[in-house]
Amino acid sequence: MRRQAGRSVLAGAVVLALAACAGRRAAPAAATPTLPASAQAVPASSRSVQAWLTTGDGTVRLARQPDLMLADAPSRAGYARSFDQPQALRGTAPAPVVVAIDPAGRRQAIAGFGAALSDASASLIHDRLDADSRTALLRELFDAESGLGLGLLRIAVGSSEFARSRYSLDDVAPGQQDPNLAQVSIEADRTAVLPVARAALALNPALRFIATPYSAPGWMKSSDSLVKGTLRPDATLAYARYLKRFVDLYRDEGVPVFALTLQHEPRAEPADAPGMRLDAAARSALIGQLAPLLGQAPALLELDDSWDAASEALKVLADAGAGPHVAGTAWHCYAGDVAAQTTVHDAAPDKAIYLTECSGGTWAPGWGDSLVHFGGTAIVGGVRHWAAGVMLGNLALDEAGGPRIGGCVGCRGVVTLGADGIVVRNPEYYALAHASRFVRPGAVALVSTGTVDGVSNAAFANADGTLVLVVVNGAAVARQIQVTDGAASFSTGLPAASMATYLWQPGINVLRD
Repeated sequence: MRRQAGRSVLAGAVVLALAACAGRRAAPAAATPTLPASAQAVPASSRSVQAWLTTGDGTVRLARQPDLMLADAPSRAGYARSFDQPQALRGTAPAPVVVAIDPAGRRQAIAGFGAALSDASASLIHDRLDADSRTALLRELFDAESGLGLGLLRIAVGSSEFARSRYSLDDVAPGQQDPNLAQVSIEADRTAVLPVARAALALNPALRFIATPYSAPGWMKSSDSLVKGTLRPDATLAYARYLKRFVDLYRDEGVPVFALTLQHEPRAEPADAPGMRLDAAARSALIGQLAPLLGQAPALLELDDSWDAASEALKVLADAGAGPHVAGTAWHCYAGDVAAQTTVHDAAPDKAIYLTECSGGTWAPGWGDSLVHFGGTAIVGGVRHWAAGVMLGNLALDEAGGPRIGGCVGCRGVVTLGADGIVVRNPEYYALAHASRFVRPGAVALVSTGTVDGVSNAAFANADGTLVLVVVNGAAVARQIQVTDGAASFSTGLPAASMATYLWQPGINVLRD
């Protein structure tokens, strides 16, 4: 994670909301949630809408609300006009916000939602929880029938900043080299990362792993260290072979890698954690060596950096030797604007997009403000700007934001695991839950109206025909919304700084005159 400067973008966005909500009560600690049975099918003949809510004061967390009733939708002409409402409603804030969904307007397929299974996260889950508590937490996070059904996990190739020690898969003494990769080993991952990854996969066989290197082994770098430096050009082929070995070794351990990014935050050289500068030309050269070794799997994802680096991604995608081998791009949320994802999508519409990291932390302590940020910017914003998958920060960290060997100070996990084994579910948990619990494998994103009066949304169609709408009210006041799918509609209220999910059978599958 590249911060503090990158982190200040999130902090600055949150400060405004904090000022508006200074009198809001602090969120109380929450007990183990009773998760919604979203896997229960909505009958095709149903005229009801299932609803779940999380409020910014933390008193309501992913709680089932009374069902709403579908009514006839406005006329087709009125339905069409509702897509233009940002202009129509300007200056009329008290009016209901109309959210219009086009069930025929299908966009990207959704791969899932998730977080990072760092060495820190895995060791906490493995070591701080007894067997029963560990199984219960993993079931809550990954089981698609009774839990959140998280479908994506990011794993590090070697150690990240969130680890108990600093290591690569091929460490040798300073000044020495291992050109034949004779010492490559994933032994460091056997104590926690691999066991937890396999346990999560057993609970959710559809789980996909995205692997990210933070640094090449020191002997391949200009710094002769995991810290700072860049990849030496003469080591490009050796590094490609090293990454291929990681993929093969993890596959042999029962953890197949779905996608591989080229370098975590390649513009950064952290002073106290594994990192490596790798410019666009060096990434293109690496792809040229790595793609023939990997074949069709895993997929290669370019960039793995913040939204202000779109021009870097476009350079690699335009490279004749590298671009055709790149399956997509990976993004972080710490600088720039999420619309950069659309800029790259428009330039390369055949390339998938993943938001691979967006961490919360002590720099943004407001519970409701964090809920709105991760719900509105990462989940809703990420999907609206073509993300097939959205991953937040570490799956679990301790009370001090560790274990860590450097890098991010004050980062927060999706859950916090206390020394006593108590699990604290943070705002990131609920932001993920409002999507992952209801948007099932095989879902696609749908066209819907954009942000109006602080209310943003992302709409989905599940494979069983149900529609899912995730809505975030980022305003400091309650909003009334009216939702229509072209044939049916429903109305409801949203408290200030809240997040809600609605699930129903559409009035129609394809719009007709």
